[in-house]
Amino acid sequence: MPADLILIAYDGSDNAKRAIEYAGRFLSAQRAVVVTAWEPMVRQAARMSGLSGVMQPEWVPDEDSEDIALTDAKTTNAEGLDLAFAAGLNAEGRCAECTATIWTTIVETADDLNADIIVTGTRGTTGLRSLLQSSVADHVLRHSHRPVLIVPPGK
Repeated sequence: MPADLILIAYDGSDNAKRAIEYAGRFLSAQRAVVVTAWEPMVRQAARMSGLSGVMQPEWVPDEDSEDIALTDAKTTNAEGLDLAFAAGLNAEGRCAECTATIWTTIVETADDLNADIIVTGTRGTTGLRSLLQSSVADHVLRHSHRPVLIVPPGK
């Protein structure tokens, strides 16, 4: 019996492309939603200036034009949606604004949509590097109460 809804996290990376491919091969669902998380440029600038110790500039985004980060997210999401269609999934795209972390956005979007399963790729880091860099996929797995399919990188 197919699932009602698969949520596929997509960031444009090769590992995310591979996750879509495997979702199409192994999962059956009535609907799939390809989600690209994005963070507004004003928040990115504030975070970067805070990390560098530099004072944040008085930058106010132009309300008449779309945030460039959202424009990029839409382009990335459209690519993921094309891949989902090619993988045989009945898919739709969604860009989800990130207000905290990427993994939180993915988990909250899955909850909002009542997804049956979350599909994501992973960087596949191991050893000391994996201890120093926490993975979005790892956090999704640890903090979601839904099944998660994590597709490792290819050889």
